[in-house]
Amino acid sequence: MEKKTYHAEKTATGGALAGSVVSGAITAKAVVGASASTIMSATAGSAGASVASLAGASGLYGAASISSGMATIGSLVGGGMAAGAVISAAAVPAGVCAVGYVGYKAIRWCFDD
Repeated sequence: MEKKTYHAEKTATGGALAGSVVSGAITAKAVVGASASTIMSATAGSAGASVASLAGASGLYGAASISSGMATIGSLVGGGMAAGAVISAAAVPAGVCAVGYVGYKAIRWCFDD
């Protein structure tokens, strides 16, 4: 009987991909077709809002930075603030997955024969 191998990196990548899809879908349901104030209240305090504030215009802080960041991110795909909210929400689990995968591969590279 052949020994089965467990591939942790594939499981982790699949889980993070599913997390990105779910996070993006939940955010999309809340913000598509909504006003700017509804988008801000739906994403308030989320990690996606933190990511969006990094892309905001310099010199701004708080809601102005988050909303300009979401609009900037959304404009990259031809959308607006709602598209930016969905992209920034989905980017967080995808980024965590990428960092974890690179770390896993680095450890395997260091300790494998």
